[in-house]
Amino acid sequence: MSRYRNLLAAAVVLAAALIPAAGPASASSTRHDDLAALRQLRDRQDAAWAAGSGPAYAAVYTPDADVVTFSGDHLAGRAEIARGMGHYFATYLRGTRLSQQDERIRFVEPDTAVVIRTGCVLWPGQSACTAEALSINTNVAVKRHGAWLYTSFQNTRIRPIEP
Repeated sequence: MSRYRNLLAAAVVLAAALIPAAGPASASSTRHDDLAALRQLRDRQDAAWAAGSGPAYAAVYTPDADVVTFSGDHLAGRAEIARGMGHYFATYLRGTRLSQQDERIRFVEPDTAVVIRTGCVLWPGQSACTAEALSINTNVAVKRHGAWLYTSFQNTRIRPIEP
């Protein structure tokens, strides 16, 4: 019986040693994949904006997302984001595209990231941001069922306080 226990214990130790090698990807490769997925999400958002598509723009958000626009409008939920952004694209933002200047991604949990970006809206004929057009936005991205989406977005014009 003692020999049987020793063999069983050895088998358990051996199995435990081998399982990590066959287990999930390392944390660093997972983080690399998450960063790539978040950049793809940003690219989808930029492409939807350039296409002037409210529904495609809203598709990068969770169904219950909140968007606070540059002008202070609060668009609550994917359907309202699609409707509101569709209206903006058809009127005030017709023919515009986004220019991202800077991006910082910070993971606050494995499935939650805060993304802070600086950039501007480029109007037809513009090729670069002007200081007056720069804004900073904060996005909260969540990973659900293996896919990243934004659940919150807030945009603010950059106007530093003078000393």
